[in-house]
Amino acid sequence: MKLILVRVNLLHFRRTFFLRLPSPRLSPVTLLALSAAACARFPALRVSPILLLAFGAAACASPAIQRHDWPTVPPVSLTPPPSPPVIVVGFVGGTVKHDDPIRSEVKIAEHLRAEYARGVFVETFENRRREKALHVILTQLGADRSGLLSENEKRQARIILYGHSWGGSAMVELARELDRRGIPVLLTVQIDSVKRFGADDSVIPPNVARAANFYQPNGVIHGRAEIRAADPAKTHILGNFRISYKENPIHCREYPWYDRTFAKAHTEIDCDPAVWSRVEALIRQQISRETMKPGNGASTGDAVRGRP
Repeated sequence: MKLILVRVNLLHFRRTFFLRLPSPRLSPVTLLALSAAACARFPALRVSPILLLAFGAAACASPAIQRHDWPTVPPVSLTPPPSPPVIVVGFVGGTVKHDDPIRSEVKIAEHLRAEYARGVFVETFENRRREKALHVILTQLGADRSGLLSENEKRQARIILYGHSWGGSAMVELARELDRRGIPVLLTVQIDSVKRFGADDSVIPPNVARAANFYQPNGVIHGRAEIRAADPAKTHILGNFRISYKENPIHCREYPWYDRTFAKAHTEIDCDPAVWSRVEALIRQQISRETMKPGNGASTGDAVRGRP
């Protein structure tokens, strides 16, 4: 009975302090010495030497009590977090819906999504939805709920903007908003850009690395003839490329009759496949630079070659 009591007390002591008895086997002499010392300390526990030897051997041979209630620590990942995608944002003109399938701005977005299933984010917006476009860009870059980005997240930004008509003006305004937040833009492309009220679509902010402008000069509604860099040391203007449809008109049969009647030339550049193939080539070239994917796009000269 005394042996059982000693055993229970010992197990309770080990559970309380999470200790493990020494694993090396002790000699009988050592066990007797330890047992004698224990008995001298606690007279009520005196038992025969044989029982003490048996108890000591069982205690040393007993397995350790394992604790299973410790909180698990997740392993530290050595893999760096993935980089944000290349972000391509397009703006449609006038009162056109952002997903109008006949518009060249939307068609380019569809082509890019089909070509780059991963690593490239593409979306189109109405020109009046600039704030929504900004929110989407910040979200793609990893902004927190307040819309703030770390300096590293800003440096990782890879943004391409394009827009037609009022969409070109909205695109420049969005680039300026990104500049105020310290976010760089790789490329902007304006197609027959028309100034919105209170906006200036002629000066490209210094956070834009490269910019191109395609325009036609005819009709009541015609595009911006020239863009310039706010800081030529930071922004490379690829060119202001003039297109004329007086000798070679484009028949935009899918477009509404009022567009073809009251904004004929402005509509022609919107549905001109030659112009938009050059725009798309510029965008693809920039994406290829960022994703290191060979065989996409054309050279800069091929992409923007036109009539100055």
